[in-house]
Amino acid sequence: MKIIKYLFFLLLVLVIGAAAYIATIDGKFQIEESRIIDAPDELLFTTVNEFKTWEKWGPWMDDSDDMVLEYANQTSGDGASYSWKSEIQGDGNMKTIKTIPFTTIDQSITFFPPVVGETTSDVSWTFEKIEGKKTKVTWSMKGEQGFMEKMFWMTQDSTLSQNVTPMYKEGLEKLDAYVTEKMKEHTINVDGATEHGGGFYMYSATASSIAAIPQKTGEMLLAVKAYIQQNALPQTGMPFTLYNEFNEDQRTAIYSAGIPVREKVITPADSNILCGFLPRQKVIKTTLKGDYIHLKKAWETGYKYIAGNGLELNTESPAFEVYKTDPELQPNPAEWITEIYIPIK
Repeated sequence: MKIIKYLFFLLLVLVIGAAAYIATIDGKFQIEESRIIDAPDELLFTTVNEFKTWEKWGPWMDDSDDMVLEYANQTSGDGASYSWKSEIQGDGNMKTIKTIPFTTIDQSITFFPPVVGETTSDVSWTFEKIEGKKTKVTWSMKGEQGFMEKMFWMTQDSTLSQNVTPMYKEGLEKLDAYVTEKMKEHTINVDGATEHGGGFYMYSATASSIAAIPQKTGEMLLAVKAYIQQNALPQTGMPFTLYNEFNEDQRTAIYSAGIPVREKVITPADSNILCGFLPRQKVIKTTLKGDYIHLKKAWETGYKYIAGNGLELNTESPAFEVYKTDPELQPNPAEWITEIYIPIK
């Protein structure tokens, strides 16, 4: 009987000692993972800010076949939230506390694991612009473990940080893949024969290799826009590129980058910016919704429509493309709209 009491006393001492030791462990933690993604910060911010996209790239979604998601009425911006139920992952919820557009998102995440009880941690996202259109995305979580949490992780082969960090890395990889695929989405539609109203426009012209057209066009449009602003000229339409000559064999082109204006403008003799006029004319209109990398396919679709419908090109008038969307205002290339006009007789 004395031995039982002694063993019980010894066990009690061990339990008290273990509890005292666990209580002295620093429960504070901070987990952080970063990834450089080839996408605009606005697009990445918008994607993460909308909780309904998380099921497409969230690292835990594929690991829980039984996970059931519930969304609040608001799923993006300050106050947005969603929750989940899962016997495998446990229940939980997440709420967006504060956002600074395109820069940071602060959130709160709460878990309800059956062993340790309710736990809440702070989650934050930062989106840092770097070279070109790339963005450094940092996903972090910090908090303080309670007694039961510390005791639970003492029984595991890995720490909380070692367990969560790979998930964050996987999540950022999936976010990268998801956004990359979203930016590739595009549609091409031949709207058919219509009449383009024409009108006056300010422009800059050059010749270059076909490969250099995007860069050259951007530079010329900036110069034309600056001229229009400096001279307080009313802009009456969206920027466009007019192809005076396009030689596929030699891979060269002669073209103009222009912006429509209200009336004819007389420019100085030494000016690099000139005034031109587009006549009212019959055209085949093709609309591309998507990245400019699909423009070649869109042009081919337009010409194929002309050939397939027995129409005749008006070779006296150059074809042109109009940029209906400003990439500086719309970060997602999948949302860019370009209209292609091919003159016909």
